[in-house]
Amino acid sequence: MNLNYAHNPILDSHIFVPDVEAHAWGDGRMYLYGSFDHQGGQTYCSDVHHVYSSEDLIHWTDHGVVFSLADSLWAKDCGALYAPDCAYRDGWYYLYYCVPDGRCGVAKSQSPTGPFTDVGQIQGIWGIDPSVFVDDDGQAYIYWGQLTWGKIAKLKDNMVEIEPDSVVESLTIAEHEFHEGSSVKKINGKYYFLFADTHRHRDPVSGEGRPTCLGYAVSDHPMKGFQYGGVIIDNFGCDPASWNNHGSMECFGGQWYVFYHRSTHGTVNSRHVCMEPIYFNEDGSIPEVKQTSSGVGEAIPASAYIPAHLACELSGHVRIAGDEASYENLTLTEIRNGDTVLLRYLNFHGETHMKVRVNTAVPLRVELYIDGLYHAEMAIAPAEGYAETAAEMPALNGRHTVIWKFFCKKGGGKISMDAMGFYG
Repeated sequence: MNLNYAHNPILDSHIFVPDVEAHAWGDGRMYLYGSFDHQGGQTYCSDVHHVYSSEDLIHWTDHGVVFSLADSLWAKDCGALYAPDCAYRDGWYYLYYCVPDGRCGVAKSQSPTGPFTDVGQIQGIWGIDPSVFVDDDGQAYIYWGQLTWGKIAKLKDNMVEIEPDSVVESLTIAEHEFHEGSSVKKINGKYYFLFADTHRHRDPVSGEGRPTCLGYAVSDHPMKGFQYGGVIIDNFGCDPASWNNHGSMECFGGQWYVFYHRSTHGTVNSRHVCMEPIYFNEDGSIPEVKQTSSGVGEAIPASAYIPAHLACELSGHVRIAGDEASYENLTLTEIRNGDTVLLRYLNFHGETHMKVRVNTAVPLRVELYIDGLYHAEMAIAPAEGYAETAAEMPALNGRHTVIWKFFCKKGGGKISMDAMGFYG
């Protein structure tokens, strides 16, 4: 996906990287360390880790496989590599990885992009999603855990062993709605603990929430006293089957960002990495931000030919899925009567026409809503394969949220849309 504007997801549309830990190591680039899903796959994660980097947060370099289960000294038969993190100390970059049974290991390299050579398993840790924070005084801490608790321990100077007597419980499901995905940063003298948060979208029977939120807790100490602060972002609505979220915060060029992921393909996985700018109130709290299609950019040019899979919120049955016949080989599919597709934000400069590329076997009516208000509509006739339909609309200017709503008399289910645009 070679688009000349900022957008979410931030990587190529066929790269599925969730659980991202972002690091700016001071060399003018941002580095991403995450899990690696397969497109349309039915399991979490694969057996490899890649690293991606960028100097402008728009164009990203894939540095290839930097570590795999085949490189592990002790976990070759564990099936998958779950969420990693990376830390720097004394000329070495340490990659912290974990496997599905909860064991964690360390590999190291003298380059932030690897390749990483395995050092071995970390003894005394049992739980996924290791995250490492190195404080200003040089003391390193490792955070891990899932479901009912998160734990913290001090790392020894070798960055491989923990101090066994230092292990403490940090966050819990009872007090913080902690689910998994620990990530810690020090900001303005405070310790911010980001995690997958289950405060919302509760099951009507069990009462359990979905961990679609990234919540945060704050403390004056790296190992204790974390008080729940709220939700930074919620990926609910990105896909009908979306289940979890996992990400991090990092500062680049003086601006803080939150990194998170969104599911595709009607699965809990096949997750894309996305990012949004975030801000801090005077009291240190972080206002919640919404998912966007534009990401780090102010808005996507409405006059561009826009892949439909940049939609950030979907309602109904519609979901992002692979389609070799479609634009970018990804499409919005299984569209049914009443489904909606939302893009946030597009920038208009007087455009008077709208167009969509749709594959439908039934007559279709599509309504366009701008910032939640009806704006225009078009009728789309059945055709063989994808076909473009255009219609006039009242002229638009400025930055807006765009929603497409679909209506069909025969139920739909065989309707797909892969691109859109505005002109005139």
